[in-house]
Amino acid sequence: MILTGPAIAAARTSGEITIEPYEPERLSPNAYDWRIGETLRICDGNLDAATRTHCPEVPIPAAGFELTPDVLYLGVTYERTGSEAYAQLLNGSRTIGALGIWVHVSAPLGHQGHAIRWTLEIKAARRVRIYPLMTFGKLAFLQTFGARASYQQHGLKYRASQGIETSRLYEELPGGRP
Repeated sequence: MILTGPAIAAARTSGEITIEPYEPERLSPNAYDWRIGETLRICDGNLDAATRTHCPEVPIPAAGFELTPDVLYLGVTYERTGSEAYAQLLNGSRTIGALGIWVHVSAPLGHQGHAIRWTLEIKAARRVRIYPLMTFGKLAFLQTFGARASYQQHGLKYRASQGIETSRLYEELPGGRP
């Protein structure tokens, strides 16, 4: 089940949900409207799953940053979110999609116990200008069933994520290189 906006607010007040910074006006009927952060990583060369990805990090200026097609951008949510009680589902918004921006389509699930600023995969269909801290999507909280299994207890590789994380698949591949 998906929590309603009022249920998200109540769970945040009780400490079951973390949203930092939190603005009550960003609640919608079934989600919280999240914002893109203030930096991007630009991954415009060839990528190799067996090697650490090196993508320069750049600020998103107040005057905006133009996304271009055929470039992978990694961004980060402005908000740090998480919960030991609920799983999360992070999606781009319809208004961002209508601009031809695909955001975070590959890994929308946030596990219980994983309070982070999300790394975002971003692609643009056409040239489009974005701005720091603009609303980029919606975050829903999901009630889970069964015994709780916190992300923090499983030693998973992104559990300490604080900013934009590049792929760490190379850690799992034989012969992978940092």
